[in-house]
This record gives sequence, C-alpha cells and structure tokens, in this order.
Amino acid sequence: MVKYAVICASNQNRSMEAHNVLSKKGFDVSSYGTGSMVRLPGPAIDKPNIYPFGTPYDRVYQELKQKDSQLYTQNGLLSMLDRNRKVKEAPQRWQESHEIYDVIITCEERCFDAVVEDLSNRGQGFNTSTHVLNVDIKDNHEDALLGGRAILQLAQMIEQSTDIDADIGSIIDTFAAKNPNYPLLHTIAYF
Repeated sequence: MVKYAVICASNQNRSMEAHNVLSKKGFDVSSYGTGSMVRLPGPAIDKPNIYPFGTPYDRVYQELKQKDSQLYTQNGLLSMLDRNRKVKEAPQRWQESHEIYDVIITCEERCFDAVVEDLSNRGQGFNTSTHVLNVDIKDNHEDALLGGRAILQLAQMIEQSTDIDADIGSIIDTFAAKNPNYPLLHTIAYF
C-alpha cells in the first residue's frame, strides 16, 4: 500500500478534508501544514486566531466556541474543527516530521515549494524517492470538499498502478483530463 501525506499551510481545512476522505477509504495517510503557525480566521481580517502547531483541535474548538459561538458556527470553523478532532489530535508541521512517504500531495503551490525545499535541505540520507504533487485548492470549505474528492480520485489512480514511477505521467494526464479545474504540478524528490 502506498503511504501518503497531504499538506496545506495550517493543517486545518484542505489537508484535513483530504486526510478525512482518504482515511475513510482505507488509505495510509497523514496530514501536515507548512506554515510557521496555525492561522484561522478571526472576528476581523486583521485579527486572525493564531496557534502553534500541536495545539489540539479540541482545545481550539472549545476556545473559539467560548469566544464567539455564533461567529465561528456561521463561518464554518466549529464544524471544521469538529471534523478535525475526529480525525487526529492536533495539527502537525511538515518540517518537524521524520516519516517517509511514497506520495506527497500539497494543496497550493507555496506549500509544494516549501515541501520540495525542505526535502532538498534534509539531504538524501535514505536514498528513497517520493512523488510530490500539487493539487491547487482554494482555502474555503466548499473548495476543500471538492478538492478532497479530487485528491481521493488521484490516490485511487495511484493505487491502481503496479509501478508508480513508470505510470505517473499517464496518471497525471488522466487526472488532468478528468479534472481540468485542478492543474497538477509534479516532481520527484528524495528522503
């Protein structure tokens, strides 16, 4: 079975939706964020809620519910955090991970760049290749739901392959034809 990582900036919305969808379908998946801190919308655009990675989803849920239950219910944060706390305990930062993955799927280009740079900086001590793919997903609840389904479709195509290295080009072409709204970036990196 292929081992997957799904990654966005804060390990809250897009990567967690994909993590949720893939794990429910039995995939070996973990999720991460590449940012320096977890940033969630606040009462105003210039007043985000900022937490360190590792802060449990349940704690954030309880704090935001106490701060302004109506606002955070209306903007979907409480339902998102409720989903997250059912999937795993807390957001994790990619740069702190020591796991090795066969396929890494990022949800925006700056996260793709951060992962590729991080892998390059780690060196290639294990001489193990990984496919890094980017499926660009807007950071809102509706697009995260649709993007999670698109990532599931991509993972299902990868799982059908008996040789990912040989088949990745045709997998990308087939995915792109079926999902023109999700252009892919791809590179091979090493652990």
